[in-house]
Amino acid sequence: MKPLESGKKRRLKRIFRSDNRTVIVPMDHGVTIGPVTGLVNMQATIDKLLLGDVDAVLLNRGIAKTVDTGNAGLIIHLSGITVRCPDPNNKVQIGSVDDAVRLGADAVSVHVNVGAKQEDSMLATLGKVACDCDDFGMPLLAMMYPRGPNIKDSHDVEVVAHAARLGAELGADIIKTNYTGDAESFKAVVDSCHVPVIIAGGPKAETTRDVLQMVKDSMTAGGAGLSIGRNVFQHEDPTKMVKALSALVHKEASVDEAMNILGESK
Repeated sequence: MKPLESGKKRRLKRIFRSDNRTVIVPMDHGVTIGPVTGLVNMQATIDKLLLGDVDAVLLNRGIAKTVDTGNAGLIIHLSGITVRCPDPNNKVQIGSVDDAVRLGADAVSVHVNVGAKQEDSMLATLGKVACDCDDFGMPLLAMMYPRGPNIKDSHDVEVVAHAARLGAELGADIIKTNYTGDAESFKAVVDSCHVPVIIAGGPKAETTRDVLQMVKDSMTAGGAGLSIGRNVFQHEDPTKMVKALSALVHKEASVDEAMNILGESK
């Protein structure tokens, strides 16, 4: 007889495929920067992502109440602040694990800016949410970004590795953080963290190839996938972009093969 599975394990299977990798598209930006291109009609965008066979989407609780996420995993974001705030690095808790349970979520996420002036309060929130997640059997994704007055380079391997390990130390089940720029340095981040590490997409990239190459290199380094927003939902064809990313993550496709899925030349 197989051992009983915990709630966390069951929910993680709805986010990660059998290869223990995932393609997540976060769409929580409506709180931070407002209804930007790609996030005006949320259901229409989600429908395009579902056609691309996205593994999971990440939403704020208010949007999650109004949309159908199909067979994709649902992650509810519990942190927020706007760019209009005097200190936009100070992420505050705007939802709870209880909310996520009622919404049928498969995970929750918390954002921590490591090095920010309010790092202490963000860490306290992460620790509390981690405890709540253990009580409910809810997986926790920690967005761990080096940002603040003493962070000279937010992609430096030392600070990224510290941020990733910090999230794991406080109880996160998945870490999302910055890519460090090359596979060798990112491998150091992955190797120092005992839970899956996925990369953030960051600002809208100059070219699609840049995004695909970053993803390919992160996978070569042992990364567990990605959580990329604007470079997906603001792409001219989000469905094809998800398919291209999935090919890199789940089928070990080359960057050229992924570009062919998009119908773009080398």
